[in-house]
Amino acid sequence: MGLVDLLEHVEDNRTWSEQLGALLLLDDLLQRESLLAGETDEIEPAVLSLQQAQGEAPLPEALIAPAGPDQTNADQTNVLQTDLLWERYFRYAHRLARSTGSRFLTKWVEFEVSLRNALASARARRLGLEESNYQVAADLAHRDEDLAAVLSEWETAPTPLAGLRVIIRARWSWLEDHDGWFSFSVDELLAYAARVMLLEQWRRTEEKEEVKN
Repeated sequence: MGLVDLLEHVEDNRTWSEQLGALLLLDDLLQRESLLAGETDEIEPAVLSLQQAQGEAPLPEALIAPAGPDQTNADQTNVLQTDLLWERYFRYAHRLARSTGSRFLTKWVEFEVSLRNALASARARRLGLEESNYQVAADLAHRDEDLAAVLSEWETAPTPLAGLRVIIRARWSWLEDHDGWFSFSVDELLAYAARVMLLEQWRRTEEKEEVKN
C-alpha cells in the first residue's frame, strides 16, 4: 500500500488522518525543497497538492508565516526562509502530536529535529558559519539523542548520495527501537508509514544513481 493509498484508507478517522498527514508532510517538504533547488525534476507528494509542492500554490495554513515578522525567529535576521518553513513544520507536527496524545509522533518529531539540527551544525562548521543561525525548533530536540556515529559516517561519505543513504539508514534504525510493534494503536500505523516513507526515499536514491551512471 502506497502512502497516498494509506492516507485514503484512514480518511474517515480524523485524528489518525491528521497524525499520518503530519508525518508524511516531512517527505513532501523534502521533495519540494529538492525540486525548487533543481536537484530533481519529478516529485510524488502524498499530502501537498502538486501545485503546492512545486511552489505554485500556497502551502497549508500551518506552514505559512503570520503577517509581519515571524515571531519564532524574530531575533534571527540571517535565518534562511527554508529554515523558517522547517521551524513551522516541526512545531505544527509537535503540537498535533501532543494534542492527540501520540507518543510515537512526539518522539519522532524530537528525533527529526535533533537529526536535522545536528546535520545543519556540521555543515555550518565545515563552512565556517555560525551554527546557531541554522538551528530550527531547537527546544524540541531530544537532548539525549546520540548522533555522533551517524554524523561521523555522514561526514566521511564519499558522495552526497552516499551521505543521504547514511541518514536514511539512521532513521530506519531509530524506527526499529520505537516502532510500537504489536501495540495495535495509531503509533504502530505511524511507524509503518514512516518505514514506507523511508523505502520511497531509498528508491529515489537508486533512481538518482541510475541517472548518474
